[in-house]
Amino acid sequence: MRLVAFVGTSGSGKSHRALWVARENSLDYIIDDGLLIHENTIVAGRSAKKAPSKISSVKVALFIEDDHRKEVKEAIRRCKPQGILILGTSDGMVDKIAEGLELGEYDQRIYIEDVASSYEIEQARNTRLKQGKHVIPVPAMQLKKQFSGYFLDPLQLFRRKGKGRFQTIGEKSVVRPTFSYFGNYTISDYAIYQLVNYNIVIMPEMEKITRFRTSNSPDGLYIDIDIIMVFGYNLVEAIKKARNVILKELDKFAGFNVNVFNVNVKNLIMKKTPPDYPVMEGS
Repeated sequence: MRLVAFVGTSGSGKSHRALWVARENSLDYIIDDGLLIHENTIVAGRSAKKAPSKISSVKVALFIEDDHRKEVKEAIRRCKPQGILILGTSDGMVDKIAEGLELGEYDQRIYIEDVASSYEIEQARNTRLKQGKHVIPVPAMQLKKQFSGYFLDPLQLFRRKGKGRFQTIGEKSVVRPTFSYFGNYTISDYAIYQLVNYNIVIMPEMEKITRFRTSNSPDGLYIDIDIIMVFGYNLVEAIKKARNVILKELDKFAGFNVNVFNVNVKNLIMKKTPPDYPVMEGS
């Protein structure tokens, strides 16, 4: 197994270029910030960018915790990679990761200055410092569970194949970690209720929600609602429609991963009451 280190200071654009560097060096796996990644898929581990503080994020990135380290080591043994690209902020960091995961010596070390200009590195640092944005080299869908309720911006990654021709080589995601200098944010249960309720009452098949319960856990939402429906519509189709619309809106709202969504029909009415909801100013 080839082992290659990719070294650059924090915010210099390593994760942004990780997929390209891995492909150019025929490496099929990436280790970045506590995650083992294969072809845009998280195989094992957890993201250091979800840690509550900078200190704990470093511990995750270095695989300090026994269960985290064991999970990734077992995944590597099981998957038998041909080569792994390990990202780190210094030679010492990538050495500690290789030692902790018992991967042996590096065959090669690539530095961010080898693959990016000083201007590109400075632009990446400005984005980190001014906007608090971090890149993870996997699609947003892969991160939904670990980053439920956080803003995930998917970015397509292309490689030029000729004049005017590009080949898609993967997707990466931009996140703002919980330890961002820009502070934390929370989404209240009432805000979730308002979004769900609005999408229910505007449907001609639905009358209203009579009971709403939600639990926002670290790995996603649990939603349980009781509704009153309008007589004359196909009940099953109407519920499927409502569920699909609400899941789409929750995803657009804040990238929520919904683990459970129960809809209980408690009553029927013969005629729908016109919805009474406030109109946003300027709409």
